[in-house]
This record gives sequence, C-alpha cells and structure tokens, in this order.
Amino acid sequence: MNPRIIRLKDAPKYLGMNKNVFYAEVRPKLHPKRIGKRGVGFDRLELDAWADALFARSERSGKEEVWNANSRTVLSGEKNRAGDITPTSTSRKCTEGITFVALAKQLIQQKLNDS
Repeated sequence: MNPRIIRLKDAPKYLGMNKNVFYAEVRPKLHPKRIGKRGVGFDRLELDAWADALFARSERSGKEEVWNANSRTVLSGEKNRAGDITPTSTSRKCTEGITFVALAKQLIQQKLNDS
C-alpha cells in the first residue's frame, strides 16, 4: 500500500530528483499538508499530477525534457534515431548562469581552435 501523504524529506526521492531542484521548481507549485506540530508533507496525488503535467508538456511540444541533476537544469531536445536527446535549447539556466547550448558551443569552438 502506498502512503497518501509523502513527507517533505521523501518527496524529491519520490519524484526521482535532487532536493534542490525540488525546492526550486516543484515545491512552490504544491500545497503543503501539516503532519502534527512540525511535520510537512505533500499529497501523493498532487505530486503525481505535477509529474503528469511535466510529461504532457514534453509530449505536446514534441520535445523531451530531461532533468540534469548535476547542473540542476532541464534540457529540452529532439530524440534522434538512437533514442538519444539532441539538445535544441534549455528551459532554465544552470547555476553558473551558462546555458547548456552556450557551453556546448564554447566546447566545440575550443576543439576547432585546438585542431
């Protein structure tokens, strides 16, 4: 049996993401539930609805959104024949303020200059 209320500390794990991403991107859109005097939790159905909305956005746009836990950014792109995602843009900037596409262009330019 799955619990209906997911505690705050377990919610990021439930969605399969980093807690910092959860706090920045997901938590502001949810309605916290009080558990006792100090406990905080979220309705599992509300977490599921957030995940469903994420999947629906990527299906409607024809692009797939991928959580990059290392840079804390969402990458958008088209799937190629091998099923890999070819980045076309980023929805959010990473913590250093450099987008994935800009970083990729820098690396490509560096390789061209080295050869």
